[in-house]
Amino acid sequence: MSAYLYEVLERLVAFDTVSSNSDVPAMEFLAERMTAHGFNVDLHRIEVAGTPQLNLVAWAGPPRPDGLTISGHLDTVPYAGQPGWTRDPLKLGLDADRVWGRGTTDMKGFLAECVAAAAALDVRALKRPLVFIFTSDEEVGCLGAQSICGALTSILGEIPAPKLVWIGEPTSWQVQHAHKSIVLFDVTVRGIGGHSGAPEQGVNAIAVAARALEAIGHLQAERRRPSDKFMRIFPDSPYDVLNVGTIAGGIASNIIAEECSFTITYRSLPDAEPLEIYREVERRLAALDPYDYASHNHRAAIELGPPMVVPPLLAPRDTALERALLEVTGTGEVDGALFGTDGGWFARAGMIPLICGPGDLDQAHKPNENVRRAALESGTDKILKVIARLLQ
Repeated sequence: MSAYLYEVLERLVAFDTVSSNSDVPAMEFLAERMTAHGFNVDLHRIEVAGTPQLNLVAWAGPPRPDGLTISGHLDTVPYAGQPGWTRDPLKLGLDADRVWGRGTTDMKGFLAECVAAAAALDVRALKRPLVFIFTSDEEVGCLGAQSICGALTSILGEIPAPKLVWIGEPTSWQVQHAHKSIVLFDVTVRGIGGHSGAPEQGVNAIAVAARALEAIGHLQAERRRPSDKFMRIFPDSPYDVLNVGTIAGGIASNIIAEECSFTITYRSLPDAEPLEIYREVERRLAALDPYDYASHNHRAAIELGPPMVVPPLLAPRDTALERALLEVTGTGEVDGALFGTDGGWFARAGMIPLICGPGDLDQAHKPNENVRRAALESGTDKILKVIARLLQ
């Protein structure tokens, strides 16, 4: 079983599935494997920023309720230009304790475990349906999951879409039932350009952007109020968090900057309306007097771009899947994830997702990404045991 696991993982790592690239060859490889292992397979085609992408749905078992979905994403974050790599990101590396390569932790390692479990499974023994969903473009907003949720019922046909969803994101085999929402948007300040020797004739967009950032910073400080409800689930940050991700403005030191843009991301608690903070930012920036410090003669315009939203997850406790995962992994605690997942869209579709996988979060998105061999090699057996408890 381990030999086949590594064969599949080696192939998956070799596919360059950075989100901006097409995942079609890699998904077609997975479809071929899942078909060979006795599963019905559908490749759900979407297009993201002009690039063709695929989601994969593979299923087996009788058309009965109370099945199980096991899910993971195929895309990875970029590696080109990321300092710190001393290995080939697209070549699987092995040593005594670790398996190296982009996606080994997040989360091609889990997908390889799924394929290895499918190979070892007797689908004729399933008493309820088993569905695998492999998604695209998770790293850029969970776009594949958002798309597949609306198509799942028609894809599965007479098979009832399972309510329980196991997502194998990197948790070091800890079970997690919640994560915050993620909202991302751009703020663009448009000033009036001109010669820097006559600043009163223009409006410096960078200066106004600084005032806008100050207003958002005050909001960030206000939202840093710990919530007793989420203190245990998110002990490091039991409150809403904001971040200024990028900023750009101006073209030369002797020109009044005509435009400045920055990107804001925030993560709000799972029981909050995801767009609440966006609307508050919008209100505060509309109330801001967008003058340049050099002169009150003119005003800039401040524009908010449309928000990209990854929904939160707050799954109910003590489900059959939770009990099975706790038993199989040997862990006793259930807490929250610091990252967003496809689970937010699955939850919006009426499913009950849990997050649990072999990778370590401190390796995700890092140079020389790796996963512990012991954690990886135990995964196929864990998947088969959960399937046995719930579906056989």
